[in-house]
Amino acid sequence: MKGFGSAVRSAPRVQATLARVRSRVNSAVPAPRLNRRHGEARYASGVAGADLKKTPLYDLHVAHGGKMVPFAGHSMPVQYAGASLADSHHFTRNHASLFDVSHMLQHIFKGPDAATFLERVTPSGWGNMGGMQSKLTTFLWPGTGGIVDDSVITRLGEDEYYVVTNGACFEKDTKYLDEQLGQFGGSVEWTRLDGSGLVALQGPQAAEVLKEVLATGVNLDGLYFGNAVWADLKLADGSKTHPVLISRGGYTGEDGFEISFNGKLYPALETTAPAVEALLKAAGPERLQLAGLGARDSLRLEAGMCLYGNDLDDTTTPVEAGLSWIIPKERRAAGGFHGAEVIIPQLTPKSKGGAGVERRRVGFVVEGAPAREGAEVQQDGQTVGKITSGVPSPTLGKNIAMGYVKDGLHKAGTELDVVVRGRKRKGVVTKMPFAPTRYHKGNA
Repeated sequence: MKGFGSAVRSAPRVQATLARVRSRVNSAVPAPRLNRRHGEARYASGVAGADLKKTPLYDLHVAHGGKMVPFAGHSMPVQYAGASLADSHHFTRNHASLFDVSHMLQHIFKGPDAATFLERVTPSGWGNMGGMQSKLTTFLWPGTGGIVDDSVITRLGEDEYYVVTNGACFEKDTKYLDEQLGQFGGSVEWTRLDGSGLVALQGPQAAEVLKEVLATGVNLDGLYFGNAVWADLKLADGSKTHPVLISRGGYTGEDGFEISFNGKLYPALETTAPAVEALLKAAGPERLQLAGLGARDSLRLEAGMCLYGNDLDDTTTPVEAGLSWIIPKERRAAGGFHGAEVIIPQLTPKSKGGAGVERRRVGFVVEGAPAREGAEVQQDGQTVGKITSGVPSPTLGKNIAMGYVKDGLHKAGTELDVVVRGRKRKGVVTKMPFAPTRYHKGNA
């Protein structure tokens, strides 16, 4: 399985967001919680249309010198005082960093028809999935097979699934899931876990740091990439948290964990920050530091991971996006998921009698100035693609980018022109990930 993570994978264009920052957020009102059972939507009290929401770690970010910016409807830290984006990036690669990803939307789908519903709206298989296992998937539009959002889904029990979607897609995803459940008509209970905390502990020292605050006997060495476990964490005052869901995975290409504090069952506002403070205190600043959105973006691009809204959108199919691996053999054979009539023929290249695709997602190394989102890719003066993400790579010391090119030009080593600030720069199609990943997969 390739790398996944339920984190900033979606947010509206990080660079554009940073450029729009002009003022600090003063307040926020929690979004309404929505529960859906058997096609009936029920909204808890709340105020819609608030300017920006605060995560359970907002005060902690400010206290630690976080520079707060508007991001995916929340006030989020882009970086911290005393550390540049490159500093945070390198620290994550060499030690460990904590990222607040509470802007992501957490859900529970439960009931005898939950797996059947998920197999309708995604191309993945859920009924035969092992318990406490996670995998990346995509929600799809019927008819077109376009990607509504990407998601990580964990099977918690026989008929219960934990789903994380992107905060920037909040309104679209909520409407989509509400409509799809209404049309499905089966026995499924959908609970949206608004106000929950979610943090990502990432880096080569992540496991040793986490071990020091575990209050429950967990064999982290045997908890592999894509596995999950319930556990309590020790707090600095000697008490412990409620059970939190710890999933091994992330969005940086490093070993790490994502820790969910369920705000529906427990007071996430009261437990998330003390747990993060306990981690920081136990590790010390030489092993663990807070990191923000800026480092997260460069880390995920080095790992070859997509950002929804940039590298994935409603018009992109999983095959075009290089995500065919999320579709297992049995689903390719049986179909039955949204957009299968488009996606399944795309799986077979035109050279072998299938429909194939017109474009493919690829990586680039670009000479000279870094290529940013929207930059044209050309061959002999003709436009053959577009850059969707690009940054200077702190690890490689090169300008890297991701984008789409015409089918046939996607092979590694292909040289194309990337237009940066009106000037053509040499771009070489490069295999991803750009930097080696270090997931904890055991000997499997």
